[in-house]
Amino acid sequence: MGKALFDKFKEALASILPLSVLVLILSFTPLFDLTGQEFLIFSLSAVFMIIGIALFNIGADFSMTPMGTHIGSGLTKAKGLKLLLPASFIMGILITVAEPDLFVLADQVASAIDKTALIATVGVGVGLFLLIAVVKIVFKKDLSSILMFFYMCLFAMCAILAEEGKLFFIPLSFDSGGVTTGPVTVPFIMALGVGIASAIGGKNRGENSFGLVALCSIGPILAVMFLSLLSKGDLVYAVTGYDFPSDVGAFFALLGSKAAEVFVALFMIIIFFIVLQITVLKLPKEKVMGISFGLIFTFTGLTAFLTAVSVGFMPIGYKLGETLAKNPTALAIMAFVFGSVTVLAEPAVHVLTGQVEDVTEGSVSGKSMLIALGLGVGIAICLSVIRIIFKFSILYYLIPGYLISLGLSLFVPKIYTAIAFDSGGVASGPLTSGFILPMAIGACNALVGSEGVLSLAFGVVAMVAMTPLITIQLLGFKGITSKRLREKIALRRLLSKEDEQIIDFM
Repeated sequence: MGKALFDKFKEALASILPLSVLVLILSFTPLFDLTGQEFLIFSLSAVFMIIGIALFNIGADFSMTPMGTHIGSGLTKAKGLKLLLPASFIMGILITVAEPDLFVLADQVASAIDKTALIATVGVGVGLFLLIAVVKIVFKKDLSSILMFFYMCLFAMCAILAEEGKLFFIPLSFDSGGVTTGPVTVPFIMALGVGIASAIGGKNRGENSFGLVALCSIGPILAVMFLSLLSKGDLVYAVTGYDFPSDVGAFFALLGSKAAEVFVALFMIIIFFIVLQITVLKLPKEKVMGISFGLIFTFTGLTAFLTAVSVGFMPIGYKLGETLAKNPTALAIMAFVFGSVTVLAEPAVHVLTGQVEDVTEGSVSGKSMLIALGLGVGIAICLSVIRIIFKFSILYYLIPGYLISLGLSLFVPKIYTAIAFDSGGVASGPLTSGFILPMAIGACNALVGSEGVLSLAFGVVAMVAMTPLITIQLLGFKGITSKRLREKIALRRLLSKEDEQIIDFM
């Protein structure tokens, strides 16, 4: 246990250090300036971020991941679809309500849309599509076909919103899909898929276990689009909530309120798990104790993480965007750099890479995935900043981007498509909504004004979720091309041997 915790702290330090060092180095240049108090609060936030990620990651290993695996395999074996489907729907809603990055996004749009209505709508969207994802695993349906159908539905909804004059809802809708799959959702949903696939069996169970995160990212987008059709008039957005706390004492005051939020969110998941444990699962006492122990780490880690995001990283992100907007070239360059290193700090990314490496038995390494994700996210943030500077619709990115992604799915092994679409949801976690989105809002407010924030700054999370779909599938395409080339060279060498002898035994 001690070694595992030490390893998690090393991973967390390696994740947060590049981003923190970049911010601190920039503060000593003419591009960006921090006061002594802001420097102190950000440094303290970075320490809390490291502690939070380390504790959360080990908590996810002991609680959310085994919980999802046991629920998936236990319900599939015990009761089949008649209990598995309603349980998946309910769990989809509950884990969404507990998702911290959804709260981060909802807080930032609270001036324009009711926070409770947004969270409830997104929760129902996740629940419905988790149910669809479970049906996909049980009946072994092709993920690419399902994704193509629902993305066509998404773009049909975009056309309807354009007709209704509600294009400003499209970036927020896609962002809602991106933030839903975060540190609480990803370990549980991926483990649920692994549990169901292992219970069903079959030669493609590793491939079938992926794709749940991808489908659960679509549900909130459609749900928020339907919500927009019920709204009347334009949304009025106000830029608020990006001020540094007055002193260090305010930091610890917020720690208490975040602990209460996390407790309420996790409490509903715990109650539902207890009900399933008593009625269906009946796990041994040792496993239940291990999950309980992991939940304590999860609670502590998420509390520290969310406090660090709210107190230090959101204000820093906003100030960075506002300051760098004075030099658009520097803004675009730093957007790429920050995007590339931010993905390393997302807790769910490390959960995904570990599970991918296990399921693919090392054929898709965690290191290659991190490099592909880093490049993809860096490009996404840079393109988002360019969109703010030149003021054009996000659909100019999303439509060709998703067409390329879906087109690639026809040429790469299916497991790469599933991993790629899962990676898109995972890359857009709490730090994206808590650091990168405030940076975009700060830049947009400086360049355009608050009236352009909803249509131009929002959508950055959607871009982060989209670009890994292309980069990971290109990684898969490169892998199969290299394999075929090696096989062709080996065959050519075999056939060109000059000393080949043919022995006739007849």
